[in-house]
Amino acid sequence: MSYVRTFLPWIVFAVFPSAQWQWGALAALLAAVAVTVQQRRAGAGFDALIMEIGSAVFFAALAAIAYADPHSAVHAYSGALSSATLALVAGASLLVRKPFTLGIAKRTTPREVWSLKPFVRINVVITASWTAAFAVTAGALAALAHAGHGHSTGATLVQVAGFAIPMLFTVRYVAAARAEAEAGTR
Repeated sequence: MSYVRTFLPWIVFAVFPSAQWQWGALAALLAAVAVTVQQRRAGAGFDALIMEIGSAVFFAALAAIAYADPHSAVHAYSGALSSATLALVAGASLLVRKPFTLGIAKRTTPREVWSLKPFVRINVVITASWTAAFAVTAGALAALAHAGHGHSTGATLVQVAGFAIPMLFTVRYVAAARAEAEAGTR
C-alpha cells in the first residue's frame, strides 16, 4: 500500500486521457500535495516523503507548462519526462544517502531495525533497481515519443512495465532478505 500511496500522483496522471494532460497534471499535483500533507499529519518525516515532494514539484511545473501552452511539445514527451523525473529523484536520494525506499520501509518495520546495515543496504539495492527501471523507461518512452508514438498502447505498456518490474523485484528481494535473516537466526 505504501508504494501505491507514494506513486498515486503518477497513477492519477496516467489515467487522464492524453488530450486532457493539463487536467491530469493538475490532478496529479493535487494528489501529491494531499498525500504529502496526509503523511506529514500522520507523523512521516521529510525523509519518508522524498518521492512525494519530488512529484509535487514535477507536477507543478508540468501543470504550469500545460496550462500556459496546451499544445507545447512537452506534451509528447510527458511520459518520458515523468519517468526521467522519477529516475532523477530516486537517484538523488541515493546520492544523499537517503534512498527513497528507506522512508517507505520504515513505515512497516520496527524502529530498532532502521539503523542496521543490512536494512539500509537492502533499501539501497531496491532504490537502485527503481532508479534503473525509471531511467530505462524514460529512454524507451523518449524513443517512442520521438517516433510519434508517445501516447500509444506501446508507451502505456512500457510505463506499466517500468513500475511492475521494480515492484516485483522489491517484493522478491525483500522476501529473500527476510528468509536469509530468519535462516541466520535459527
